[in-house]
Amino acid sequence: MEILVDYLVKENFNLVPEGVKVSQHKPRILMLYGSLRDRSYSRLLAEEAGRILEFMGAEVKFFNPEGLPMYDYDRSVDHPKVKELRELSLWSEGQVWSSPELHGNISGLLKSQIDWIPLTLGAVRPTQGRTLAVMQVCGGSQSFNAVNNMRILGRWMRMITIPNQSSVAKAYQEFNDDGTMKDSGFRDRVVDVMEELMRFTFLTRDNAEFLVDRYSERKEKAIKADLNKM
Repeated sequence: MEILVDYLVKENFNLVPEGVKVSQHKPRILMLYGSLRDRSYSRLLAEEAGRILEFMGAEVKFFNPEGLPMYDYDRSVDHPKVKELRELSLWSEGQVWSSPELHGNISGLLKSQIDWIPLTLGAVRPTQGRTLAVMQVCGGSQSFNAVNNMRILGRWMRMITIPNQSSVAKAYQEFNDDGTMKDSGFRDRVVDVMEELMRFTFLTRDNAEFLVDRYSERKEKAIKADLNKM
C-alpha cells in the first residue's frame, strides 16, 4: 500500500486543459452505494474512490442509506433521510454510484436512492447536467450488468455519464483488512474513472444549465406564459 500511495503522490494529474477557464472551487462529488452489510464492498469501493477524488482535489460527501424508506412516491417525502439525500444531490456537481450486482442488476437499495431523487423540484433540477461515474462489485467473475443499468438510469436523469466505468470481480479478494483497496489493475481502473470524472466535471459544471436546455421545455413555458396573460 505504501508503494501505491507514494506513486499517487508523485503523479501530476492534468485535470484541466491549459487555457481553459473553470470555476476555482473544489468539484463537489456525491457518493452513493448500494449495500448495508457490515463489510459492504460497494461501500468500500465508494470509499476508496472518495479518497482518490479528495487526493485529486474534490470535495466529497457520502450519503448513508441506513434508514432511508423504500420509495413510496410522496408519503415519505418529508422523511429526514429523503430530505438529506435530495439536498446532497442539489449540492453535488457530480456523483458516483457504486452497487453490488444482485440477480444480474443493481441493488434495490441503490435503486430506491435514485428513485427518491426527482428529475425536477419545481424549477430546480437535482441531477440534470451533473456528471456521473458508475461502478459495481461482483461476488464472482466480472460482469457489467449493474453498470449498464446504472447508465440507463443516469441517462434518464439527464446526467452526463462518463465513458469509463469500474467493475470489480471477486471483490472479497480486492480489499485489505482496513477496507482500503489492494494494489491491482482493478484499483488502477478506479483511479482512471475518478480522473475522468474530475475532468468531465471541470469542463461541464459551469455549463450545466446550458447543456440540459430543451426546446420542448421552452415551448411549454412559453405556452403557459401566454395562457396566463389571457
